[in-house]
Amino acid sequence: MSTEIRVRYAPSPTGHLHIGNARTALFNYLYAKHNNGKFIIRIEDTDVKRNIAGGEESQLKYLKWLGIEWDESIDVGGEYGPYRQTERLDLYRKYTQELLDKGLAYRCYCTEEELEQEREEQSARGETPRYSGKHRDLTPEQIEAFEAEGRVASIRFRVPADHTYTFNDMVKGTISFNSKESGDFVIVKKDGIPTYNYAVAVDDHLMKISHVLRGEDHISNTPRQLMIYEALGWEPPQFGHMTLIVNENHKKLSKRDESVIQFIEQYDQLGYLPEAMFNFISLLGWSPEGEEEIFSQEQLISIFDTKRLSKSPAVFDTHKLAHLNNHYIKNADPARIAEMAIPHLQKAGRLPAELSSEQKEWAYTLVHLYQEQMNAASDIVELSEVFFRSEVELESEGAAVLAEEQVPTVLKAFADKVQASDEFTPSKMAALIKEVQKETGFKGKQLFMPIRVALTGQTHGRDLNQTIVLLGRDTVIERLLARV
Repeated sequence: MSTEIRVRYAPSPTGHLHIGNARTALFNYLYAKHNNGKFIIRIEDTDVKRNIAGGEESQLKYLKWLGIEWDESIDVGGEYGPYRQTERLDLYRKYTQELLDKGLAYRCYCTEEELEQEREEQSARGETPRYSGKHRDLTPEQIEAFEAEGRVASIRFRVPADHTYTFNDMVKGTISFNSKESGDFVIVKKDGIPTYNYAVAVDDHLMKISHVLRGEDHISNTPRQLMIYEALGWEPPQFGHMTLIVNENHKKLSKRDESVIQFIEQYDQLGYLPEAMFNFISLLGWSPEGEEEIFSQEQLISIFDTKRLSKSPAVFDTHKLAHLNNHYIKNADPARIAEMAIPHLQKAGRLPAELSSEQKEWAYTLVHLYQEQMNAASDIVELSEVFFRSEVELESEGAAVLAEEQVPTVLKAFADKVQASDEFTPSKMAALIKEVQKETGFKGKQLFMPIRVALTGQTHGRDLNQTIVLLGRDTVIERLLARV
């Protein structure tokens, strides 16, 4: 095993970057950077039938979007490449031949139909289905006969009998398996492509991976990988298996679970900030000391400690994510948030696809008005709805406000002042409202509330003076006079 900390994230290009895989990548990245080690990305693309067009590019794009950088991979190279498994087939063949020569692996000519029948018979007897080993010790004549039939062999690993494999997991402590629980497993499929557990063990050794941090659904893979390591005389890396991510009902996060948005690309599209997502994902199954939950990437690298990885399932708390993202949005550059939010207004048909400089300035001001309230940039569509209605829709409380006897006096006085004013700015609107107060004697809610309700239909909202200006002079006058 390498003395240098070397960890890897090894996605399959079979889909887009899922929240669970993003966490695996992020924890490996934090562990490497905390220990001045190397973070490697290896593409495990041997399941050719399931690979999707653009899957590889999407994985890398959204890792970068999250702020994760790597030291070695298909795009930056490195001395342990190639970093795509389908480009490493010659390497696997070398070790496959070594296992065959040592009698630690053998060719199996069973057909899929024969294997399925064997599994069905075992299940009928109440046994756990596993390969019986019937082609373990074929004679040269039997092999010749199978090949004469045109059968193509897979290659199986010869599992040692009644052997206990033990490893000290970084999260879960000591874990043991007995080889009796496993039949001889396939390491090379009939098409010559290595299986997952075989390729992973070879790659991790050749790339000098020191620690393997991954989800606990991989625990069952570990014994097979340890068998490969032992057979080839290699020292295994140290393993750490992180707990599952569950939804708020404590059910395992399934890709069919619609209560949680599960792909990083979707969060980008909805207008979440990558630094907020990085912060949130870092707390899924890991906790820092103390109560603080807002951390920069640099702080997380500094304090990350695998001893604080949780032994309990990580709950995906959507409210916590919204709170975190809101924090980051509130503290972000307004221009950045405007650039994220405006496309949502355009997609909703609220703004034209091409904005004039005046329209752009108006949209920037609108987004900034609601910046503190936004949990995601896409929230701007619902939050700002009042500015895009042709008619004012009164809330029930608003109707009661407009029924007060002073309302016509206040609204008429304010409308007259807006109409007569050469200046139409937030500060000027504030000054005009004060003038109405002096003239009419009404103040506080009796003054402000009728104006807000007449213009927006709402009794609560953002800064009234900025709202007035964004609505526009003509709209303001029209709506005020309509209630007189």
